[in-house]
This record gives sequence, C-alpha cells and structure tokens, in this order.
Amino acid sequence: MDTKHKVKVIKKGETRTQPKPVVSEVKTKRAAAREVVANVSGWVSDFQARKREETKLAFEQLFSVNARPSET
Repeated sequence: MDTKHKVKVIKKGETRTQPKPVVSEVKTKRAAAREVVANVSGWVSDFQARKREETKLAFEQLFSVNARPSET
C-alpha cells in the first residue's frame, strides 16, 4: 500500500481564472423579421397540409368503391 499522498501545488496566479466576456446576442430588425416570417410560413404550410388530407379523405369516402347505391 502506498501511504504517501500526492499534493498538488497551486500558485497564487493560477487560482484566478479570467472570466470570458459575455457576448450579448442582439438581433437585427431584419433577422427578427426573417424569424417571424419563417414561423408563420410553417403554420401556413401545416394548415394547408392538414386541409389537403381532410379533403382527400372526404372525397375517398364520397366516391368509395364499396359504396351502396343508396349512399351515392
């Protein structure tokens, strides 16, 4: 067994670390507008895709192959 303990020597100058300057993220008006446009465009495309799926299902049910004569 090793009875000796290792000791780490720290000099006074090494204890203080220089804090990194905090870079604040400032968005320009153009970047903010781009973000809003991208967000709204995403909403519109989602709405259109959902509407297309609903319309497709409605047509498939309306003109189904197995439709009974009383249903058409």
